[in-house]
Amino acid sequence: MNLSGPLCKKKENMVSGLEVKSEKQRFVSPEYIIPFILVTSLFFLWGFAHGCLDVLNKHFQELLNMSKAKSALVQFVFYGGYFIMAIPAGLLMQRFGYKRGIIFGLSLFCAGAFLMLPATVIQTFGSFLLCLFIIACGLTCLETAANPYTTVLGPAVHAERRINFSQSFNGLGWIAGPLIGGMLIFGDNGDENRFSSIALPYLLIGTIVFIVALLFWRASLPEIKEETHSAGASDKSNDLSWRNLFRHPHFVLAVTAQFFYVAAQTGINSFFINYVTEEMPAITNQEASKILAFGGMGLFWLGRLTGSTIFMRLARPNRILALYAFINVITMCLVVAGLGWISVTALFTTYFFMSIMFPTIFALGIKDLGPLTKKGSSILVMSIVGGALIPVLMGRIADVSKMAMGFIVPLICFAFILYFGIDGYKVRGSKLNGR
Repeated sequence: MNLSGPLCKKKENMVSGLEVKSEKQRFVSPEYIIPFILVTSLFFLWGFAHGCLDVLNKHFQELLNMSKAKSALVQFVFYGGYFIMAIPAGLLMQRFGYKRGIIFGLSLFCAGAFLMLPATVIQTFGSFLLCLFIIACGLTCLETAANPYTTVLGPAVHAERRINFSQSFNGLGWIAGPLIGGMLIFGDNGDENRFSSIALPYLLIGTIVFIVALLFWRASLPEIKEETHSAGASDKSNDLSWRNLFRHPHFVLAVTAQFFYVAAQTGINSFFINYVTEEMPAITNQEASKILAFGGMGLFWLGRLTGSTIFMRLARPNRILALYAFINVITMCLVVAGLGWISVTALFTTYFFMSIMFPTIFALGIKDLGPLTKKGSSILVMSIVGGALIPVLMGRIADVSKMAMGFIVPLICFAFILYFGIDGYKVRGSKLNGR
């Protein structure tokens, strides 16, 4: 009786099973380590650009003697650029791939940053807004490419962890933005041109972006194709039309949740310095920007790092999202109450619990979209337009009442994200399939 055949077959199956298990345990596939490092660097760069906005908002209020609502045009133009450029960026990725899309985005980023120098000579609010708009268009391309790219550079089971890990470097950029921007913009550089300090952080980051663009141009970045068919999906569900994209209920709710998240985050960032200086009049603008950098953004970075390395290994991403959203509903209630240091502490504590929201919503939103992933990514990036609209609303509320009352808006936003984390994230199948 020959047992070698069945025994050998069983052994081969065991080895094969171990190999599959080992591959699933890999955080990043070995052949994608270098691309993953390069793409992760992009998260820092656009985090820095976003962080500088919050300093500019307060600076323009004082430099041009404008209301909070008008200064919020900084966010309106910046995030409006995301809205306008999102679909073109998605089409660009679809046509030319991730690498060319990233290089194009870096080029726009670099151009907008260097144009800040002539804007300080023109000395009009509109000239600075134009520069920010160009930067935003570049960042749209970067985010449209980088966010989904990280999710496919390894086993699908770790997609949420990978994007949260990369986004932790975005958190470092958010720290560096208000810290360096606050020192350079609010600092006295001895120049008679009051506007000249605005260009300094952008000339710095523009130079770095130029170097990174050269690295990407020289690097070999694999073009990864998303799975054409997801489990149980019909051929019709894989139709590449934009219309079919919105037949996925979890995706539609993810877009809405992302709109509210960016709205909440941008609103909080925009008026953080205003809130702190109103609640604690002894604190200066530069001191408030340091609290934003180390207190708020420091916790933001810590939250993303721990979220990707610890908490996402212990619980499902949607459950962490729901828990964090619930806590932020509570912190926003304390902020609206205006309780001095208690409310200020609650405000920068909010950053820790906001940290994992964007990447987690993003990853949950594009799940099982198959060939629609690139288009879905562009729509999710387009939802960043929430950051253009809500700060203006918060500014108007603050102008007629007080700054604390404006934070009712982020409170409502976090309530919707709580719902998404509890139920809205579930993949129920395409409405086209009637499932």
